Amino acid sequence: MNVLHAIILAIIEGLTEYLPVSSTGHMIIGSSLMGIAHEEFTRIFTVGIQFGAILSVVVLYWRRFFEGFSTYPLLVAGFIPAAIAGLLFKDAIDLLLENIGVVAAALFIGGIVLLFIDRWFPHDHEDRQAPLGWKDALFIGCFQVIAMVPGISRSAATIIGGLTRKLSRAQAAEFSFLLAVPTMCAATAKTLWDHYQEGGMFTAEQWKLFGIGNAVAFVVAALAIKGFVGFLNKHGFKPFGWYRIGLGALLLALLWAGVDLRVI
Repeated sequence: MNVLHAIILAIIEGLTEYLPVSSTGHMIIGSSLMGIAHEEFTRIFTVGIQFGAILSVVVLYWRRFFEGFSTYPLLVAGFIPAAIAGLLFKDAIDLLLENIGVVAAALFIGGIVLLFIDRWFPHDHEDRQAPLGWKDALFIGCFQVIAMVPGISRSAATIIGGLTRKLSRAQAAEFSFLLAVPTMCAATAKTLWDHYQEGGMFTAEQWKLFGIGNAVAFVVAALAIKGFVGFLNKHGFKPFGWYRIGLGALLLALLWAGVDLRVI
């Protein structure tokens, strides 16, 4: 991996982490096309730069984190299902991360689902004033487990989970952003710890790539978050659904034709 690879992957992470299009899926596609997907450092890098995206949420929603503690029990409740599933199925999840066919299928199927979300969950609850409860958070956390399959999208799954609890789109999106903080922190820490336990060390060049990647991911993610809720309220989920269907169909067609997507 070089600096250009790091910047491209960080832009992908920042743009897609909080949109319902699957950041993991897009980074697998991006790293595969750049021919670096099977490098050990690439796998660690794509998880490690999530810290920059996490920090953007903390900065943008700092009042929720530092003015009172009402948010923390909700985040704990929402995080528990993913923590349990991650510990139980880590090896299986790691295998799926190496399969671009799984990503393509998940993008396509998830896109079809998004086409119908606006019909299933219209704006009926946009004026809901009731606060989010721990049962809501736990339920949304169960949806987050589904997103462990690369290509599903953590953001899409948790927002849909929130809509099923009759949250407004803005409420569901905001909690999805907040829930990303403990989830992604845990995933990043676990990956780095496992690498350390296996005797892995980073070179000065790799630390530089981490720094560049996190800085780029922070800026791009902050811009994406600020524009996403307004776009979602105005245009709904269909644009994301059609995008996912188009990308998934293209990848499936290329794979069916025998194109090696791991090298450009």
